[in-house]
Amino acid sequence: MFIFTDKLQQTEKIIINNDRQIIFSTVDNKDIINWLKTHSFPESFIEDIQSEDQSITYEEADEFKFLVLKYIKFDEEENLLYDDSNVVFIITENKLFILAEERDIIVELAKKFAKRRHKYKNFEYLLYQIADILVDNTILIIDVIDEALENLEDSIFHENIEEDELQKDIYYARRTLNRITKVSIHEKDVLNRMYHRFDSNIKEDLKYEFIDLNEHLKYLIDESKTLLDRTGYLLNLHMGILSTKMNKAMQRLAAISLIFLPLTFVVGNYGMNFEYMPELHWKYGYLMTWIVNITIAGSIYWWLKKKKWI
Repeated sequence: MFIFTDKLQQTEKIIINNDRQIIFSTVDNKDIINWLKTHSFPESFIEDIQSEDQSITYEEADEFKFLVLKYIKFDEEENLLYDDSNVVFIITENKLFILAEERDIIVELAKKFAKRRHKYKNFEYLLYQIADILVDNTILIIDVIDEALENLEDSIFHENIEEDELQKDIYYARRTLNRITKVSIHEKDVLNRMYHRFDSNIKEDLKYEFIDLNEHLKYLIDESKTLLDRTGYLLNLHMGILSTKMNKAMQRLAAISLIFLPLTFVVGNYGMNFEYMPELHWKYGYLMTWIVNITIAGSIYWWLKKKKWI
């Protein structure tokens, strides 16, 4: 995993010493769990660390600060479907642990952290930086969903999308946006609560950083709600276009029925086997029946064309 002292160090074997360390690792790292247990880390917190069902939270003990945020990740099997995974922060006097269940998440967070890390005064500032990385990652996902919804809208208007695929994409987009909205609201509340528990000096130093973080979370909440409304509009738009297509199809069927209905009446009359039908023995009776049928059908067709039914 990764250890920061003065620079980024990648290692499979984490050695925890008495120096000031920033450690990125997975939640199942036995060395870290054992170290926490031997340093009186609450047992209930350890259970929370290893539970993916753990919600966003911030807790404090005598020697520890414990924070859980969410990393929004892409689902490789389904388009527009994103899931979330816990990112756990543990702050001690001279340690900052950043833990996640998946190794890929840890690698990404560590590399992004290494690129933007400045000379720091305290672990609280570093915690803010990683929280900001998580929020920026979610903003990128919002931008991807926004672009995908624009493409869906174009596809609906150009009528070159399969109905099943469209409904599935909209369903997954709504599910993801709902999740992002809930996560952002909870994170905003938890981070504000954590900030207000900081010492006054730390609060003053990080005042503008947390104002910026709050603005980003507010943007996420507002934008995800806006896009959620947009998915409803797209679904209604699609249903409206389908309804219009159905109405046109029914209109054409009605027009065809209207053309053949009088012809059926004429044919039905001449299909009756009465002995004294006037045209029965007429030389031009058959021809005249065709002329009448064609004249009726043509007149009705011209009228329907004028009314733009066909």
